[in-house]
Amino acid sequence: MTTANKTNGQTEEKITALYCRLSVDDDNKDEESNSITNQKQILSDYAKKNGYSNTMFFVDDGISGTTFQRPSFQRMEQMAENSENGTIIVKDLSRFGREQVEMGRLTQVVYPSLGIRFIAIQERVDTLTGEGVEMMPFHNIFNEWYAAQTSKKIRAVWQSKAEHGERIASIVPYGYKRSEETPKQWVIDEPAAETVRKIFALCLAGKGPMQIARQLEEEQILSPAAYFESIGRKHAQKVPKNPYGWEQATVGYILENRQYTGCAVNFKSTTVSYKVHKRIQHSEKDYQIIPDMQEAIISEEQWLRVQELRKHKRRPTKTGRTSLFSGLVYCYDCKAKMHFAAAKSMTRKQEHFRCSQYKSGRGECTMHYIRDIVLERLVLEAVAAYPILSAAMSLYSCICWQRKTTQCGRKNTGSFSRRLRMAQGG
Repeated sequence: MTTANKTNGQTEEKITALYCRLSVDDDNKDEESNSITNQKQILSDYAKKNGYSNTMFFVDDGISGTTFQRPSFQRMEQMAENSENGTIIVKDLSRFGREQVEMGRLTQVVYPSLGIRFIAIQERVDTLTGEGVEMMPFHNIFNEWYAAQTSKKIRAVWQSKAEHGERIASIVPYGYKRSEETPKQWVIDEPAAETVRKIFALCLAGKGPMQIARQLEEEQILSPAAYFESIGRKHAQKVPKNPYGWEQATVGYILENRQYTGCAVNFKSTTVSYKVHKRIQHSEKDYQIIPDMQEAIISEEQWLRVQELRKHKRRPTKTGRTSLFSGLVYCYDCKAKMHFAAAKSMTRKQEHFRCSQYKSGRGECTMHYIRDIVLERLVLEAVAAYPILSAAMSLYSCICWQRKTTQCGRKNTGSFSRRLRMAQGG
């Protein structure tokens, strides 16, 4: 049996779409699972028996039926809208989807309006002859109910695993890989782990995520997605055109990932429901931290130090000039950070901190500011009263002076150091 349309006076046979899907919750998945293979065989046999010759397979392997945002399904739908498909055949309705509202819209409204015949072999549904159409809504309701029950069971299993001190995360982060002997156990993937250590070291040296990303690109270190591709590891990340193109967000995620200390972190996030897959982040107080789950790539002390540094991260100005107090000054009224303001048109005496919530009068706070030199003087006067703290501050200013890369930065910090010694009476 064929469906045809006319193109430039010639008859062109439309495609018969044979759609296969395997849920993310199904087991025994290799490159293409046995379940997909079985579906293909059943669909091929049905197509040959019923005279469908111009067939094309559309396969979504490892994707839940509660969402229709599936690559092959979307491609099939686009072809349907372009009048390229004449018939869509599935092994059973659950393979097509497990969301009754969208299932009903597609099979009872969209496809008939596009002249597309829909067939579900197992339920004996055929929208052209009308066979099985009356029972189709009930099948769809049951299929969605099954998805809801499966979701509840999975959540219960996760809860049970967590209560017994097991990891529930399924994604192995960059820097680790699954053990060949024990797949549940993570082991260090040394080439990637070396990059993770480098990222933490650069952060501790004072570099931010963007600066680290640029350095990794300059040193031509493969991004996580490109690295996974190079070793043939499955992943869900989009491979960038530039294999060395690191994203600032990727670096930030690595710096925040506590699992590099060797622990497991459970219950970081959840989904809205089995139908709405949007992720909701939990509060840190709701996390379950299980120590010593795998070999650590970095120490707990390093990770905590990085988190402390990132709390007080400094925003560089366009001039490249920074203040010793950048990232440490907060507004007394709204408690938000105060940003350091410097411009080429400003003199040293005009550089100041202003409330980040002011936003030129459009924010939630009023225009609070303090000049950098005034803040410096106040700190000097306070520090000079405590000899031990004064000596520590002097040492800190020397360290900062060594790290400065701009000429202006060296002058500012060096000037602070000299004034500190004057305040000490040295």
